[in-house]
Amino acid sequence: MDRNQATGLILIALMVITYFTFFAPEPPTPQPEVAEEVTQDLTPTIENNIDSVQDETIISDSLQAVMNSQKYGIFGVGATGNESVKTLENEDIRVEVSTKGASIKEVELKHFETFFDEPLVLLTDKSNQFNLTLNTPGKVIELTDLFYSYSSSADNDTTVHIFELSIPQIGKIRHTYEMPNAGYEVGYKLELTGLDSYVTKEALILKWEDHIRPQEKDIELSRTNTTINYFTASGDFDYLSERSTGLEEEVIDERVNWASIKQRFFIAGIVAKNDFSSAAVSTDFNPEDESEVKFAQLALSIPYADLTSNKGEFKYYFGPNDYHITKHVAEDFSKNLWLGWPPMIWVNKFIIIPLFDLLNNFLSNYGIIIMIMVLVIKLALSPLSYKSYVSMAKMKVLKPELDVIKEKHGDDMQKAQQEQMKLYSKVGVNPISGCIPMLLQMPILLSMFYFFPQSIELRGKSFLWAENLSTFDSILDLPFEIPFYGSHVSLFVLLMTVSTIFITWQNQQVSTVQGPMKSLSYMMPVIFMFVLNSYPAALSFYYFVSNLVTFGQQALIRKMINENKIKEILEENKKRRANKKKSKFQLRLEEAMKSSQQAKKKK
Repeated sequence: MDRNQATGLILIALMVITYFTFFAPEPPTPQPEVAEEVTQDLTPTIENNIDSVQDETIISDSLQAVMNSQKYGIFGVGATGNESVKTLENEDIRVEVSTKGASIKEVELKHFETFFDEPLVLLTDKSNQFNLTLNTPGKVIELTDLFYSYSSSADNDTTVHIFELSIPQIGKIRHTYEMPNAGYEVGYKLELTGLDSYVTKEALILKWEDHIRPQEKDIELSRTNTTINYFTASGDFDYLSERSTGLEEEVIDERVNWASIKQRFFIAGIVAKNDFSSAAVSTDFNPEDESEVKFAQLALSIPYADLTSNKGEFKYYFGPNDYHITKHVAEDFSKNLWLGWPPMIWVNKFIIIPLFDLLNNFLSNYGIIIMIMVLVIKLALSPLSYKSYVSMAKMKVLKPELDVIKEKHGDDMQKAQQEQMKLYSKVGVNPISGCIPMLLQMPILLSMFYFFPQSIELRGKSFLWAENLSTFDSILDLPFEIPFYGSHVSLFVLLMTVSTIFITWQNQQVSTVQGPMKSLSYMMPVIFMFVLNSYPAALSFYYFVSNLVTFGQQALIRKMINENKIKEILEENKKRRANKKKSKFQLRLEEAMKSSQQAKKKK
């Protein structure tokens, strides 16, 4: 249609609208007794109206075509169409893609449910949005606003879904999704053909917005385990702070290999075969809004050259945050499951996870699996526990002599310390030898803080009164919230606290610790009661069982240790070391104490 025809149609439309608005005659009032005649008389009028409507439709379509051309340029051919949703499905996931925009509308993980017994829909049309922005001279085109034709085919065990927009005599835009028959990965390819003369050849921007919906019982724990992770082409894994209380954002001015919206148990991520040229990411949330965990935004730049040279290949991962699966997705993609800093990450990777997997192959009750894990770990650490207890027993035997030294030099702490060191040297006792075995056990204890809260195997699994080992085991809901504690009471945490206090009291019987430090040792279990009250039941259950085994170990060790025998050994050491020269370390230590004492006197 040329300009003159378009102008003529517009003028005709204006004349028709003006006529029917101001000059159209009043329709005749129908009379009941002549209904048949009135119907016959109105027939030509109805036909004339239909013709008018058809004319207006033609004119409206023409106007719309002109508007689309002005807004989208050559892409206006895809500005109108009928939207339909195509389902991409395999054994594990269901993905819905719309012909409008060729973008993902919904993702469901088939083998999982939310805590509320609903299908686990990871992304929804209402909460999630993809936009793909292309720059042209004078215009910014949203490719996700356009309509695409659809076709599909089979390639061995993979179904290929093609969404294509053809621009006559110019080129085309093609989105290709590849869905294998199983797994959580979806292949995606974007191709632009013949458009070089109509675009600015700048990077396309893939914008991804996700209003993350609650999937678990405890939204606070979900928020502190939800963030955006990314991995750069230079090999650096980084992330936004999970514990941020507000807006967290970052601009990445280097190539990015992958980015993910990582939740506590699930991940929605995208991996680029040829890297994104740059990225900007952010997270935010409203603490008062419990209908949303966090709001995540990603803006990923795709080099234009990749899309015209068959290199615009990507893959989405929509699935569980499972170490065994994610380690095969991309380089360092398994770091989405944060297993702690070294050495905790090594303990989890090479001890805890293999042991858990081994037991999981034979047992289905996760409470029993946790108990066996405690027994195995405690048995492996029993030599360290034995050495620690023997060291405490030695200190108990020396306590009378240490008390005499304190009374003799009560006002001079440095002199008292010197005399104590001399006594330790004479009897061959290292006062810190009891701490070293405990320090060696700490990485294993701390590793559990990272392992249990994120272990997807425990999600939805019950044991005793705990309906879900991946969240707190509430036996009582309080009518008010206690600061730093919460509004519920976790029974496993109470049992853990009581057993820890009892073991602390038991250890005090063979310890020489006095004063504030002794009281502090009783405060620690109470502090942990507040900290762990909202943590997963699996964690507090592990510590409770560990305390029970520790109590049994100590009871057995007490029967094996004879304090009188220890006293005899220390006396023999004292005689044997009477004329022994002091070590260089002892000499340096004594010299340092003397210097400190002299400096104090001068002051």
